[in-house]
Amino acid sequence: MLRNVIIVNDTSYVNGGASQVALTSALALARHGFDVTMFSASKPVAPELRFSPLRVVSTGQHEILTDPNRLRAALQGIWNFKAARLMLGLLRGLDPSQTVVHVHSWSKALSSAPVRVALTQGYRVICTMHDYFLACPNGGFFSYPSSLVCHRTPLSFSCLVENCDVRSYPQKIWRVGRHIAQRYAGLLPDGLRNFIAVSDFGKRVLQPFLPLRAHIHRIDNPVDVLKAPPADTGNNDAFVFVGTLAEHKGPLLLAAAALRAGARIVFVGSGPLEERISRFYPSALITGWLPRNETIKAIRQARALVLPSLSYENQPLVVAEAAAVGVPAIVSDRSAARDMVEDGVTGLWFKGGDRDDLAEKMRRLQDPRSAAAMGSAAYHRYWSRPSSMENHLKELIGVYAHVLGAGG
Repeated sequence: MLRNVIIVNDTSYVNGGASQVALTSALALARHGFDVTMFSASKPVAPELRFSPLRVVSTGQHEILTDPNRLRAALQGIWNFKAARLMLGLLRGLDPSQTVVHVHSWSKALSSAPVRVALTQGYRVICTMHDYFLACPNGGFFSYPSSLVCHRTPLSFSCLVENCDVRSYPQKIWRVGRHIAQRYAGLLPDGLRNFIAVSDFGKRVLQPFLPLRAHIHRIDNPVDVLKAPPADTGNNDAFVFVGTLAEHKGPLLLAAAALRAGARIVFVGSGPLEERISRFYPSALITGWLPRNETIKAIRQARALVLPSLSYENQPLVVAEAAAVGVPAIVSDRSAARDMVEDGVTGLWFKGGDRDDLAEKMRRLQDPRSAAAMGSAAYHRYWSRPSSMENHLKELIGVYAHVLGAGG
């Protein structure tokens, strides 16, 4: 019988979609009566965790990118010995038949070391596939210098010689070393039998790289939006982007398409492309990162959400959040977001990377009636089966029961 849940995540605060899911599900499990431990590396600990019934175990280390000691960061990223020791100490005294170790993220600070410890100690380990790090050294099947999806086989010769990294080729070589350590020392993914896919798209991409005996459970990420009357999209005029202003997210593509379509655009977020976007399209509004309630407000005030990602992504939560408030979405047909949008009904697909096709889709939703109809359809589709924490928790506990009952 399930009693203990150990949530493994690089941070104990929200710094992205994976962390948001890890923290909110940990809190929900603790409130449901399970003994929950949040196992992480980077501080600070989010306030909601400090004042909750769960336990936080943190190594107190930097994330790899923020550690001023670059040699220490490089070594920690490949194999985090401190995390391994702490995980071993945490597991002592727990009953493996009553304990599940649930991995959300490990590539930014923890490394695969604590996963190896849990496996060798006989504990059941399950991994949610928020990204593509289980298979791809840079985590995205994406070549950042060329801004193109990468179809090379991971760790093949063509992969090794390709400079696909967002920073430099030496960084790529380090990522390859980390991936080799993860695969052969950390036993990720070959040592696991159970995985959670957050999208059908991501499942299709990753399944060929998982062990043949893998059992892939399909659970949507939870969306924290209260039901309210749908937005009046027909009377809104701005298109909104929510996310990091980085190359692979496609904000420059969106700015170019918006300029061509004569559309007003609001960018909610920040990142390295902020200045270039402002120069290219001076009338675009860049708000920076907003509190969650203000982000939802910005989406409610939009004609449509636009997700122009150049990479695969993997169930971006903002598409579901937009649907929950009655705002349609325009998404790239090369990303997992297309699983969340019925083309022509709850939003529109555009050809990934195609500025002109994106501009045409934006023009189509400049028609108030089209925007209102798709927004209404998205709203009713979402609330017919909401991705609530209650539903997520029910499915998650079912998966945990399966993992324990099936012997891992």
